[in-house]
Amino acid sequence: MGFIKEFKEFAMKGNVMDMAVGVIIGGAFGKIVTSLVGDVLMPVISLATGGIDFTNLFVNLSDDVKYKTLAEAQEAGASVFAYGQFVQNIIDFIIIAFCIFLMLKGINKLNRKKEEPAPEAPAGPTQEELLTEIRDLLKNK
Repeated sequence: MGFIKEFKEFAMKGNVMDMAVGVIIGGAFGKIVTSLVGDVLMPVISLATGGIDFTNLFVNLSDDVKYKTLAEAQEAGASVFAYGQFVQNIIDFIIIAFCIFLMLKGINKLNRKKEEPAPEAPAGPTQEELLTEIRDLLKNK
C-alpha cells in the first residue's frame, strides 16, 4: 500500500494539479488559435496575396508533371516538398507565443502591484544621534 499512497500524494500535490490544468487549457487555447489562424487570418492573407492557399504550397521533386494541388500530387505518389503547412504552423506559433507573452506581461504587472513595498515606518534616530545623546547623559551625571 505504500506505493499507492505515495503516488496519491504525488498526484494531488498543487504543482501537478496546476500543470494538468495548464495542459488542458493550453490544448484548448491551441485549438482556438489554430482556428483563428486557419479560419480568420489565413483567408485574409490569401486574399491580400492573390488567393494563395498556404497549406497547398509545394514543390514537385519527382517528375515534370504539373499538379494543381498538394493532395493531387500526393495521391499520384509524387515526391513533394510541402512547405505550405510549415508556413501555416509558423504563423500559429508566432500568434500563440505573442498571446502567451501578453498574458504573462499582464500577470507580471498584477504581481508587481501586489508586491509594492509598504510605506516605510518613520526612521528613528541615527547612530550618531544616539551616541551624542548617550554622551550628553553621561556628562550630566
